[in-house]
Amino acid sequence: MTVSVITVKLHAPWVHSLKGKRKIVRSLCEKLINKFHVSVIESGAQDVHQTIIISIAFLSNNTAIADSTCEAIGAFIEQSTDAEIVDLTVEQR
Repeated sequence: MTVSVITVKLHAPWVHSLKGKRKIVRSLCEKLINKFHVSVIESGAQDVHQTIIISIAFLSNNTAIADSTCEAIGAFIEQSTDAEIVDLTVEQR
């Protein structure tokens, strides 16, 4: 069994309030949960308007499935939001 945690840092330069940021984060989290059946949280920079940091966790049967799911999640995030991906880190155990 493989446990994967993806941490994604996004930059949204047009956001000027925490309310606007929450709307983007909530929408992205719901889309990820519905499509991939993963756990998602906003894991950092919660008081910074233009920076979004989310962490996604999931279990898989083997490393190959985990790798392909990580790639699919990264591609999905790129397509699902106008925010720019600044950093994407994957940890697997």
